Amino acid sequence: MARDLRGQKLVVASHNAGKVREIGALLEPFGIETVSAGDLGLPEPEETGLTFQANAELKARAAAEASGLLALADDSGLAVTALDGDPGIYSARWAGPSKDFNLAMEKVEQALKEKGSDDRSAAFICGLALATPDGEMDYFEGRVEGTLVWPPRGDKGFGYDPVFVAKGYDITFAEMEPDAKHAISHRADAFRQLTDVFLK
Repeated sequence: MARDLRGQKLVVASHNAGKVREIGALLEPFGIETVSAGDLGLPEPEETGLTFQANAELKARAAAEASGLLALADDSGLAVTALDGDPGIYSARWAGPSKDFNLAMEKVEQALKEKGSDDRSAAFICGLALATPDGEMDYFEGRVEGTLVWPPRGDKGFGYDPVFVAKGYDITFAEMEPDAKHAISHRADAFRQLTDVFLK
């Protein structure tokens, strides 16, 4: 794969507007034009993988083949220690067909209560796959450790951001300004690894 992505057009293989926005913001400083899979009318492939890597690669490969462009896919989720890593790769599914993350956060809180555990540690994990139309693939994985709070706080983030406080902070991801979150998030960690390889 060409080792410099600057000035290229890239498909963000996601139909999640919040995720597309975040990835676009991370790539913008490098002069990379992004277009989402949703904007191109690409179908969402079924996520049949059992790991973040498998699902990210599956989505990137499908978008690259369908668009003829470089494609970047992220599979990310919340791994809660006391829940044996759940919801993990099923983080979006816990939000149900209507993608109701208030419901998903309530499910996590309920599951913790049922466990009766005082351990509220969790991590956000982001698997990032970059695919070329001819089948080359690169993969990077980032994570950020933290603690879950209840009730949810803040309205700046998306997904599980309102209940997640990163280690060393006292506000949730959803209470942070986007630039501050981009600097420390699991997605930022994975992106740093990608930019070290492709955007030096």
